[in-house]
Amino acid sequence: MSWKVRPEGSETAVEVPTAQRVLDGIREGEWEPTDDVRGPADAAWVPIEEHVQFADAIAEMGAAPIEMPDETHLDMNPLIDVALVLLIFFILTTTYAVLRRTIDVPSEPEPDKGMGKQKRELQEVQERSFKVEAWLIDDRPRVKINDKIIEVEDLEKSLKDVMKATNHREMLLEFEGRVPWGVLAQIIDAAKAAEVTNITFKRKKAGG
Repeated sequence: MSWKVRPEGSETAVEVPTAQRVLDGIREGEWEPTDDVRGPADAAWVPIEEHVQFADAIAEMGAAPIEMPDETHLDMNPLIDVALVLLIFFILTTTYAVLRRTIDVPSEPEPDKGMGKQKRELQEVQERSFKVEAWLIDDRPRVKINDKIIEVEDLEKSLKDVMKATNHREMLLEFEGRVPWGVLAQIIDAAKAAEVTNITFKRKKAGG
């Protein structure tokens, strides 16, 4: 004998050959658990989810699977926060260092004001220092150490060589005012790497 299933509140029923087919219809979405069912031995219609033959099976269908925690998950948020803090720190540190070196470069002295004293001081500096010159030719930087033109990339080695040859550890840096600050910064960095103890700056006019 067959089973009968009808939508909740409807009078139209569908015959189903077996109880298993009723469960299959629930799984496939053909019927809802609240629809009515009547078996061969039933005297009245009963909601499928309340029928003694289907109640346990439908309860198992509706039970949500237990989600196990993923122990391999790595929370990247703290790492990203630390990386951002370090990035900001290095940006601020670099900016401050460049600004400080820019401030350290003295401005050109006013003409006819203490020139005699300045000349004497410059002469003393020249006696205890080796000279580095920087200027532009066709907008390209040129660097010369004690009258020898060198490449900017070879600054550190050339500075060490001239320090060893002259036994001077102080440097006089003469530069045109239009020389880019980036070139001067390279010279200063190379001097620090070569362990130059003091740098005296002298700005000169283009072609001077």
